[in-house]
Amino acid sequence: MTTDSPKYVIGIDMGTLSGRAVVIDASDGTELGSAVMDYPHGVMDRTLTAGDGQQLPPDFALQVPTDYVEVLTRIIPEAIEKAQISSEDVVGLGVDVTSATVIVTDAQGTPLCEKDEFKNNPHAYVKLWKHHGAQEQADRIVALARERDVDWLERYGGTLSSEMLMPKALETLEKAPEVYNAADQIVDALDWLTWILTGNLTYAAGDSGYKRMYQDGKYPDEDFLTALNPDFGGVFKEKMAAEVLPLGGRVGTLNERGQQLTGLPASVAVASGNIDAHVTAPAVQATEAGQMTAIMGTSAVYVVSGTEFQPVPGVFGIVDGGLIDGLWGFEAGQTAVGDIYAWFVQNCVPGEYYAEAEEQGVSIHDLLTQKAALQEVGEHGLVALDWHNGNRSILVDSNLSGLIVGQSLATKPEDQYRAIMESTAFGARVIIENFAQHGIEINEFVAAGGLIKNPFLMQMFSDVTRLPVSTALSAQAPALGSAIFAAVAAGVYDTVAQAADAMGKREKNAYLPNEERAKQYDELYKHYKYLHDLFGRGNEVMHDLKRIRREALERATK
Repeated sequence: MTTDSPKYVIGIDMGTLSGRAVVIDASDGTELGSAVMDYPHGVMDRTLTAGDGQQLPPDFALQVPTDYVEVLTRIIPEAIEKAQISSEDVVGLGVDVTSATVIVTDAQGTPLCEKDEFKNNPHAYVKLWKHHGAQEQADRIVALARERDVDWLERYGGTLSSEMLMPKALETLEKAPEVYNAADQIVDALDWLTWILTGNLTYAAGDSGYKRMYQDGKYPDEDFLTALNPDFGGVFKEKMAAEVLPLGGRVGTLNERGQQLTGLPASVAVASGNIDAHVTAPAVQATEAGQMTAIMGTSAVYVVSGTEFQPVPGVFGIVDGGLIDGLWGFEAGQTAVGDIYAWFVQNCVPGEYYAEAEEQGVSIHDLLTQKAALQEVGEHGLVALDWHNGNRSILVDSNLSGLIVGQSLATKPEDQYRAIMESTAFGARVIIENFAQHGIEINEFVAAGGLIKNPFLMQMFSDVTRLPVSTALSAQAPALGSAIFAAVAAGVYDTVAQAADAMGKREKNAYLPNEERAKQYDELYKHYKYLHDLFGRGNEVMHDLKRIRREALERATK
């Protein structure tokens, strides 16, 4: 580390619903001030509220890019004010964003949805990570890749999620060719933000490998792309041709617009962007092989490093140096965790429970957790599947849906709530066992995100997986991770590993597995795994129900 002081860095974490900034002392990772702001338009998944209010297809999830800019202008000055530092002492800025969040822009970086001719076209808006409108395109990409036996497919677990950039870009071409043809650039949001802050368009290496199909220095070839659609062959060459920067790479310093947006001086170094989940690993000091970082919020992402490449079916991506230089980074995840809990309390809990929670002065989630924690394992007689937003790993199928088996007239809301919680832990166990079966060691579960505030849930994950669970000490772990990369870009540290050692933090072994409960969960897990394979591998019930729903919605909107 360089010796001049003071040196402060700012980490920006742009999540699914809000953005947050944290001011960090680069010498030791002390958090000095933070600020959070919700996106004004939130997630547009039912109507195009930023446009003409049209009803959106059921698998859409869109955002407004100017929301990100507005949030930046608010949270950075507020975090600096709370930190009580001079903006002149800030040396670096790092940004992370939810991955595979795709924006179409003109050559100057202006999103097409800001232009009058496209303001009412859904495909001109940000396609959020959980936008699943491109499932048909993803299926075609996978089918052609298997037919041609392409070498890059195993880097994505032998399949491809509709969340990835390439299916979304192909969807735009085929559903809104006018938008696709007008787009000079198709970028992930993390690269778009560093672009507008510095004026330099570059791509982050980690995100490029995991989400933009950039493996071993190249993209899928033009012949493959043309076979998908004759007008798609030049998508990477014509609309995604910028330089790819390594983790911790320096995109540049703040340009005039970046200075106006942030209130920071021109000298501030901007680090290459990162995926919100991945950037958490150094923040919780989980950069060694075998340490699985679990980012647990609305969804869950699981990343782990390994010493060598191993093909693992059903993962979301395998990238050389994807998390830290010198190790292979593996990613898997669940498309909904906290989102399922939220759906349940919003739709399935009677009014008297809310009244009881208000009387106790606790949230409805806390009340249901209290009631669920009083039960013995299996007392509710239920088992659930956690596929309310599809399955990311290991089945990679957005057309799967949620399920609860064993309900009776005696079933209570806390029974269902606990069964849903258990289903998310069982889903994590499937992922961990899949890694282990294919040679990737997992010896520590390092959790970050909003759900770590629930001790009962964390103990459940430890019992179900039989792993020690360590937890992030920072309430804003992704933002801390972005600050760590900012410190490297600013030259405060030479490597990410050095910065993580000095600035990262976790409570090691915060939860240890209870073997008695683990054995009891084994019996429920056996039935979860049976249902997992029954409905997830070839049974068409859930697929047919999704199809019937889409057709009914189409009839209703005619």
